[in-house]
Amino acid sequence: MRRDFKGELKEIREIKEHKKQYLDLLLLADEQEDMIDRYLERGTMYVLDDDGVKAECVVTDEGDGILEIKNLAVAPDSQRCGYGRMMIQFLEEAYSGRFDILQVGTGDSPLTIPFYESCGFRRSHVVKGFFTEYYDHPIYEDGRQLTDMIYLRMNLTTENDPEK
Repeated sequence: MRRDFKGELKEIREIKEHKKQYLDLLLLADEQEDMIDRYLERGTMYVLDDDGVKAECVVTDEGDGILEIKNLAVAPDSQRCGYGRMMIQFLEEAYSGRFDILQVGTGDSPLTIPFYESCGFRRSHVVKGFFTEYYDHPIYEDGRQLTDMIYLRMNLTTENDPEK
């Protein structure tokens, strides 16, 4: 259980089995199921419950102290209510001291990049042509075709981050 910005209790719990029961949410963040299959079972999955599941997140250990958000989605009727930010804050708290860096790869979208930056992530590097090479159809977000994967990072250790 954790408190949201208004002090109300929300539950974030780990899902260890039957992760595909949340496929509708997973597909909001990664619209090709075989791409989800590449990380779902090796990842740790969390859901945020607030009178029903409002958000999900899958993270993976990428080695060298890097934890990666592979999938973060909020149900359409619950977007812009703070659930995505709550999930990121949960990850920061849960994995601080266990990992050095929290990273996320996303398309160059005016919807997602500003969200992650507002949560404290900074641009790290780009994988050119990721979406056109690995997806079997063009991916569009907010009317823009995604081609490159933009990686953003956040330090989880205070000794490595001068701003903490």
